[in-house]
Amino acid sequence: ALAPRCGWVLAGLEQRLAVPAVVSPATARPYAAAAKAAKKDAKRSRQEKVKESPLPRRRPLMSKPVDDVYLTWLYKRPSYELEQAVGMLKKFQELDFTHPKQFVYINVLLDMALQKKKKVDPFSSGVALPHRFTDQVNKVLVFTENEQEAEVAREHGAAIVGGVELIKWILEDEIQADFYVAVPAIIPKLIPLRNKLKRKYPSTRRNSLGSDIAKMVQFFRECLEYTVEDESVIKTRIARLDMPTEHIVANLKAIIHDICTFKPSNLDPIVRRLVIRSSTSEGLLLNLHGILPQVEKVEEKQEGNATDEDQQKPAQESVST
Repeated sequence: ALAPRCGWVLAGLEQRLAVPAVVSPATARPYAAAAKAAKKDAKRSRQEKVKESPLPRRRPLMSKPVDDVYLTWLYKRPSYELEQAVGMLKKFQELDFTHPKQFVYINVLLDMALQKKKKVDPFSSGVALPHRFTDQVNKVLVFTENEQEAEVAREHGAAIVGGVELIKWILEDEIQADFYVAVPAIIPKLIPLRNKLKRKYPSTRRNSLGSDIAKMVQFFRECLEYTVEDESVIKTRIARLDMPTEHIVANLKAIIHDICTFKPSNLDPIVRRLVIRSSTSEGLLLNLHGILPQVEKVEEKQEGNATDEDQQKPAQESVST
């Protein structure tokens, strides 16, 4: 008797059936928005505290350990004079009973920065060492179409001599060489090889383009080539450990002086750090004083003298007036 008749609709139910109900997350969970806002505020406060809190002060490194056993990261890495380091490498070889004719290597960390956020492009070069330490010679290819120049190149030890006919074989990797030398007359015909040879393409900057074929061939057959790796590191061998100390020193300075030519002398030196080692020894950090060329200091003295003269001239003029 209390049941509604068929077809009857209770008051208010008709509107709810006509319009579907949409429940917002905020309405369903009224605490969600407040929790989210509180979480953001807490995160922001933590970030502000991190910014405001001072950075922990790192303990300054000590200069020299007192005991024989110590933690290396608490002390500055010792640096040695060049002659002293070479003597230590020779002593290591005697104590370790390693091969006396092992190679000596250097690792050079470079400062490639220039003015106005520019950098020195990674480069490769060859240097003639004052004291050779290996009998191995480089394979040199000479581009020339002159028969007399070709004969001179063969007499002085060129491995391959030819003209434009070599271009096809080089592009197909049938012919390869350590260095490529050319005379100025043929260089316009070698443009197809520019992308193939890249840094080894003959150029006056690398002293591989010129008219003195005998001099170029002799230089590149005996020179030591080095290349910048990872944009700022040079790793190369410079001598054998059984060579006299003065010969090892002379070879190292020759390479460092050649590296320094790739950055203007009025800027900071391109060599930032220099480490020497043998094939079986640890690396020894070198003191750069006395190794880098002294061009910068000479120029500074000249500039200082010029400024002193400029300051004295107005004074003398005022006295004379």
